[in-house]
Amino acid sequence: MRPIVLSLCFAALVVAVVVPAGAQEWAVEKLEASPRHHEWVEVPAGEGRSVRSFLAYPETEGKTLAVIVIHENRGLTDWVRLFADQVAEAGYLAIAPDLLSGFDADHPHTGTFESSDAARQAIYALDADRVTADLLAVQKHVAALPAASGKTAVAGFCWGGSQSFRFATSSPDLSAALVFYGTGPEDAEGIAAIQAPVYGFYGENDERVNATIPASKELMAKHGKTYEVEVYDGAGHAFMRQADDPEGPPEAKQAKEKAWARVKEILSRIE
Repeated sequence: MRPIVLSLCFAALVVAVVVPAGAQEWAVEKLEASPRHHEWVEVPAGEGRSVRSFLAYPETEGKTLAVIVIHENRGLTDWVRLFADQVAEAGYLAIAPDLLSGFDADHPHTGTFESSDAARQAIYALDADRVTADLLAVQKHVAALPAASGKTAVAGFCWGGSQSFRFATSSPDLSAALVFYGTGPEDAEGIAAIQAPVYGFYGENDERVNATIPASKELMAKHGKTYEVEVYDGAGHAFMRQADDPEGPPEAKQAKEKAWARVKEILSRIE
């Protein structure tokens, strides 16, 4: 299998404790208090596999845009599910696939890893083509739901940000790709295949990831693709998650406020 290359995206370190990977009590509390409908689904992915995915439904009438939420390099955490709920609160159908689904016999999904560090190690052992196939299966599934309009966008964070950019090279039906502190594809062929506009969200104090932005801009411009970037003052890597953490820095909260307003404006234009 072809493993996904370790990108320049290094998430803020999570203290390693012996708890299920992805456990974040503050996020769970907010999810439990949400009035929106949530459910787990198993999305068929071929070869007898399925992708365990979290769905969050908006409190709206009629069909709406669906947003695929791609998790960080620690797997499908509680915070990623919380972000999906926030997307639903904004009026859109959200689906967050667990791309560690069926990793091996002992680890059928993120929550079965002994720590977030173990989940991270597994993420970087994933086959790149399988990730793409899983995301395409999730896109097909969510677009066909009765609550969906048929249009889809993708948003991802850190490793998931890089995967959102990469997914845009594989999905001609995608309406937009939102890349949160993720790196772009380095191959011109992949860039040339992108049909959707790509929107980048980056923290000022994230030098490793930000160092890749100029090359992505150059490649996207060379091939006539849309790549619009915003860099948020004072914010570091993973500012979207840090902003929701009660102990997160104020700079992250300020950055998320601006980024979230931009997200809603971008999504509103798709409808």
